Amino acid sequence: MKRSIFIIISFLLPVFALAQNIGERTIRFNDTTRKRPLVTEIWYPTADAVKPGMDFKPFLNEATVKDGAIGNGKHPLILISHGTGGGRLTLEWLADNLVHHGFMVAAVDHWGNTYDNKIAIDFVTPWERARDISFVLSGLLNDRAFGPHIDQDKIGAAGFSIGGYTVIALAGGRLDFDAIKAYTNTPGGQQEINIPEFPGLKDIFKTGEVDESFKKSPKSLKDKRIKAFFAICPAIGQGFVKPSQFRDVNNPLYVVGAESDSIAPYKTNAEHYHKLMPASKYLLVKGKAGHYVFLGEAAEPVKKQAPLYFMDDPSVDRHAIHQQVGDLASEFFMNELK
Repeated sequence: MKRSIFIIISFLLPVFALAQNIGERTIRFNDTTRKRPLVTEIWYPTADAVKPGMDFKPFLNEATVKDGAIGNGKHPLILISHGTGGGRLTLEWLADNLVHHGFMVAAVDHWGNTYDNKIAIDFVTPWERARDISFVLSGLLNDRAFGPHIDQDKIGAAGFSIGGYTVIALAGGRLDFDAIKAYTNTPGGQQEINIPEFPGLKDIFKTGEVDESFKKSPKSLKDKRIKAFFAICPAIGQGFVKPSQFRDVNNPLYVVGAESDSIAPYKTNAEHYHKLMPASKYLLVKGKAGHYVFLGEAAEPVKKQAPLYFMDDPSVDRHAIHQQVGDLASEFFMNELK
């Protein structure tokens, strides 16, 4: 059914090249300067056949060809940044959609900010994530296997939650650190920093370690090699208080919010970003879809273990939302990375 729906929609959208199957490979980059191992998953078009597998997978995604041959020619590249406490595989639904439209996709595990590697300081220093993406992009462009297949004039970035902020930073948005610190002392700010993935994070701001990290980070995290940006439920919106913080954002940017998002409420985040960037495009997913609806569809055992992240209101069709937003992202990148 999923493949049939995709084929119908593909005739309605302009495409670069329709991929038959999805190749997948894991590359382990290592930013030794910042001491950050950066495990990266890459999905890409391949003509190799899918082989049936019996391995358990936590998310319901299309079967891929592990280490399959890369399709001929050059492909546009989309870099993906996961949400707080997530991982590189949590947005594979988006990668699947993009690969079917001819894109190569790379998602990085942000060091210290994944479900299996939780380091408190790395949960509250999001500026390091943009540098992760830029480092991995350089690594991919220099990679013997993948570099020759990347169209360097057609590179985009997409992110979810704090990953949404990450791509906005890569686009040129400059965080006001004093503003975000002040916001954490308000009731709304306390709610947003008290995330389920790592309770008690507000206490780390008292140590001065976060302040020191921000002082050492570059003033601008803009990566001029990336030409289009797609931010899903972007977080820490209250670190942006005036349009001048976006004066360096001169590439197309799309913001998606969710009406029932209680983790990064759309009025102080997605919609707030959009209002400060009038040239951006904006979609609000209506209804009872919450923040975590943008995580992958989980297998039943995983749903039972983590219902907060993988079980939605009965009125919400997670698969349909993924299809809607995935198609939107593919269309956006195809139009903007011509």
